[in-house]
Amino acid sequence: MQPLAFVFAFMIGTSVGSFVNVVADRLPAGGSLVRPGSHCPACQTHLRTIDLVPVLSWLWLRGRCRTCAAAIPGRLPLVEAGTGLLFALALASYGLSAAFAAAAVILGLLVAIAIIDIEHGLILDKIVLPASVAALLMAPLWPLVGVGREFYVLSGPLESLLSSLAGGAAGFGFFLAIALVRPGGMGGGDVKLAGLLGLLLGLAGVIIAVWAAVVVGGVVAAALLLLRKRGRRSEMPFGPFLAGGAAVALLAGAEIQSWYLGT
Repeated sequence: MQPLAFVFAFMIGTSVGSFVNVVADRLPAGGSLVRPGSHCPACQTHLRTIDLVPVLSWLWLRGRCRTCAAAIPGRLPLVEAGTGLLFALALASYGLSAAFAAAAVILGLLVAIAIIDIEHGLILDKIVLPASVAALLMAPLWPLVGVGREFYVLSGPLESLLSSLAGGAAGFGFFLAIALVRPGGMGGGDVKLAGLLGLLLGLAGVIIAVWAAVVVGGVVAAALLLLRKRGRRSEMPFGPFLAGGAAVALLAGAEIQSWYLGT
């Protein structure tokens, strides 16, 4: 595939990342995604098009508002660039296809969920529940866009639906059991998010997603325990690890499955 295609995918991803930033800023506060238009939260000045170019505008303005010189959060270009990188990786995994478009939508959703959970400790029902309905409606249609429920082994609509239902039930049930056994150890948002990931990824996919989340989460938890001993703040929500694990399953699930079966 031509390098230009990856550049284009990255650029599209940065634009989606810019919208993800809007979602992360406004939805937790109950704001509209449409109105008001993009503006500086410090001086309320309406931003011009030149101020809204993903990543580049932040670099050009040196992280400051053009009008009042208020600091622009560094999270904005990081999310834009990170989403762009994920889109480029999705293109490498799926090629220029309907499957790539589907993966891109899911990746944008995962980034939004992760950022909101990191900053607010929330997994919003207004995101997870509509996405779960959409995932359920799409469940029998994934093979039509080239997305197999067991990764690259394409199956029929019924098999795809059953895999999504099994994945949703497995993800939701597993984390619900944890929440019931250890109240406070797992939030209700994590339970619902795991169910959504199962619907999106199917049974094999959600197993890989949870495995990746637990492995990475365990490493981070060990580091946080060390920081706690040193008297530093050490809380970290689990939702971002689930979202990251889902991205791993989406982008490299087939390779991980083949490696596991081979060993």
